[in-house]
Amino acid sequence: MLTKRGLKGCGSVPSGEINAEMGMQNLQTTGGTSRRAVISGAVALTAGLALSACVTETRNHGFIMPADGLEQVPVGSSRDQVLIVLGTPQTTATLDNEVFYYISQRTEQTFAFSQPQIVDQRVVAVYFGEDTLVERVANYGLQDGVVFDFVSNTTPTGGRDLSFLGQVLTGVASPTSPI
Repeated sequence: MLTKRGLKGCGSVPSGEINAEMGMQNLQTTGGTSRRAVISGAVALTAGLALSACVTETRNHGFIMPADGLEQVPVGSSRDQVLIVLGTPQTTATLDNEVFYYISQRTEQTFAFSQPQIVDQRVVAVYFGEDTLVERVANYGLQDGVVFDFVSNTTPTGGRDLSFLGQVLTGVASPTSPI
């Protein structure tokens, strides 16, 4: 932009010394775009892509447990209290009595175009008695490839519940798709 005093933003050009030759010489040496700017941009883009490929992205799918969620639904809690604290379950079952299942999965993707890897899967199960009060709470996951309850520190033994949990946690239905 030409002003009375010179080119705005072009450093110190004394008034009256602006001419067409200066402008043309500047355009000829830079080609309209600075070669240094193009190289700098390419280097920045390459560095950005390289760094983005090294960042591990963690994603949580499904149920996200509140910080003190299990402590807020102790044995004897009502069904309504469970729904208020943990929300609506992903699925329910009526094996003997009603069971609420809250299913979660955490995946990590190390490189931008790599397949995400499952790093943790959990199933929080809230078992109700005939009186619709919480009878037992379990936090199932895999430990050494076996279904394990992290609340009671035990491995469940057989039954329809274990069969369902095993299928969810080991991904029998679809091993690579997130929950």
